[in-house]
Amino acid sequence: MSVYAIADLHLSFGVDKPMGVFFGWDNYVQKIEQNWKKMVDEDDVVIIPGDISWGINYAEALPDLKWIHALPGKKILLKGNHDLWWDSMRKNTILKEENGLDSIEFLFNNAVTAQNIAVCGTRSWFFDAEKSKDKKVLLREVGRLQRSIDEAKKTGKEPVVFLHYPPLSLLEECEEIVECLVQNGIRRCYYGHMHGKAAIAAFNGEKYGIHFKLISADMLDFLPYLIEK
Repeated sequence: MSVYAIADLHLSFGVDKPMGVFFGWDNYVQKIEQNWKKMVDEDDVVIIPGDISWGINYAEALPDLKWIHALPGKKILLKGNHDLWWDSMRKNTILKEENGLDSIEFLFNNAVTAQNIAVCGTRSWFFDAEKSKDKKVLLREVGRLQRSIDEAKKTGKEPVVFLHYPPLSLLEECEEIVECLVQNGIRRCYYGHMHGKAAIAAFNGEKYGIHFKLISADMLDFLPYLIEK
């Protein structure tokens, strides 16, 4: 069994929101499907850290979730900033059960084991969360990250963190998120959200003893990225 990850699928089977209008996103759905089926076997795991669907409710997102479910492997989904369809864990679970999406699991205040790792994480928030409203959201996300890491540690496997928002770039850091990672001895952290020119500032490499990697779909040429073999 192998573990892969790819963020920012930006699917839109249930809404009219084609990503093909953006540079580098032509035929992206076909590319994702072809690459996924070439690389991923049924007993593999694929982590999708946010911006899964452009749908704003379950009805609009369901075609995208069914498309993901039909692909090989078990999928672990994490909320992104554009995932407006995402509701509570309870309601997400009901949606999954009512539609037979048994290859999908949701990551939210919990951890999911895969091979030799325990998958944990949260959506996170902006680098410059200085307004009181933003600060409140950021601190809530730090709490969710800590709870997820705590659950991961209970498994006895290595906690590997997945975030939607980047915890740092070449120019900035989200101090609260990075501090949480460092204090918990995290060694690997993968994130999405950054695309195109913005991704030039992405940090890929080691800092504070942690290996960071941007895994937005377009930055991976729509190839699932191998995390664990």
